[in-house]
Amino acid sequence: MLDFITQLNNALWGYLLIAALLGCGIWFTWRTRFVQFRMMGEMLRLLTDSAISTSREQHISSFQAFAVSVATRVGTGNLAGVATAIAVGGPGAVFWMWLIALIGAATAFVESTLSQLFKRRHSESFIGGPAYYMLHGLHSRWMSTLFAVLITVTFGLSYNSIQSNTICSAMHEAFGWEPLWTGIVLAVISLIVVFGGIHRIARVSAILVPLMAIGYFALAVVVITMNAEQIPHVLKVIVLDAFGVQQVAGGGIGATMMIGIKRGLFSNEAGEGSAPNVAATADVSHPVKQGLIQALGVFTDTLLVCSCTAFIILFSGLYTTPELNGIALTQAALQQEIGSWGKFFIAVATLLFAFSSIIGNYYYGEANVRHLTGNRHVTTVYRLLSGGIFVLFGALATLEIVWNLGDLCMALLTGCNLIAIIALGRYAFRLLDDYREQKRRGIREPVFHRHQLPEIENDVECWE
Repeated sequence: MLDFITQLNNALWGYLLIAALLGCGIWFTWRTRFVQFRMMGEMLRLLTDSAISTSREQHISSFQAFAVSVATRVGTGNLAGVATAIAVGGPGAVFWMWLIALIGAATAFVESTLSQLFKRRHSESFIGGPAYYMLHGLHSRWMSTLFAVLITVTFGLSYNSIQSNTICSAMHEAFGWEPLWTGIVLAVISLIVVFGGIHRIARVSAILVPLMAIGYFALAVVVITMNAEQIPHVLKVIVLDAFGVQQVAGGGIGATMMIGIKRGLFSNEAGEGSAPNVAATADVSHPVKQGLIQALGVFTDTLLVCSCTAFIILFSGLYTTPELNGIALTQAALQQEIGSWGKFFIAVATLLFAFSSIIGNYYYGEANVRHLTGNRHVTTVYRLLSGGIFVLFGALATLEIVWNLGDLCMALLTGCNLIAIIALGRYAFRLLDDYREQKRRGIREPVFHRHQLPEIENDVECWE
């Protein structure tokens, strides 16, 4: 079974999907006039303003939506995923992770802006995402249904097993805890949170995400500072290995590129169609605002957190040790740098990173279950599967099984979403032009009304 899944993954993750990801990122970067770089200041302003302001009652703030999306991005991909990429693809995989983040931020901007444009009202908050812009923007019910099923399986079930597997492995490595009992406790806590709905998820994420990101980043800065003299050498190794000039641990350039892009996409999710689900819940005055904030989330994930892990591992030199992979490699690398307590720190960081991802992943699935059916019993069954059964499955399954299943689901999901955002991208471009024009006129907080896009006015529910 594992061999079949691996072969199917290799077929789906051939150069066609990689070319599609890179091609879309380059096209969106060019068409938005490098929005992810030129509007970095505006991204930071919007995030800061939304963090200190309060959203209207019964709505999710822009910062809370950002926190939930970062909660799913900043997870095992930053700790175990980066380690796996380096162990399998060599140091050069880090270069391709950086590249997919730099150009993928434009893709993240487009998909999240579209999710805001086509969002719908819901009893608790706004609701939306790719399934909604496929239905109301492309008028394709079959595509909308397909995506809703794929993202529910990918995030709510498959990805949650990866998060659980990593937590249990880290706890076993650091404290000797049996994966079964760790999985049971984790499942119980997850169920308590997910049965609280999006508002509880948003509140928990708004606390956990800054806490875990700042703590881990601060420790990484200390380690990098201690090894500052190695930075030029490490950067050289990354670049040379990325283009096959100096292979250290991986195969050829193709294998290095593939594993780097796969792990980069798993981590930052740009183009995957996941972050738009929570981006749609934000209460903002213009769709572009949340598009910009979600683009910033890609940088936060890959260029900061993933890079921290990569440098720690490369400084240690342990990535050439065959028996070390996944979270065990990250723990061993940090232990070598700061002493025996390093593996305990990574275990706790993994718990925070991955648990926040579990509850964020769950919401992505719930938003799409609601899109498929309004039956409360179906939602309840999904909550039990996502927060309970698949969390426990991940605790007991092997690393190879959970990661291969995740890659397979990710390939199918991403391909479906890329088709939709290419077809609808023109609306995101027009919204960006409108936002920039209002900013040029001195309007601090641009506002959008649906009559500004008359050809789809009847397809847009909000934005009166």
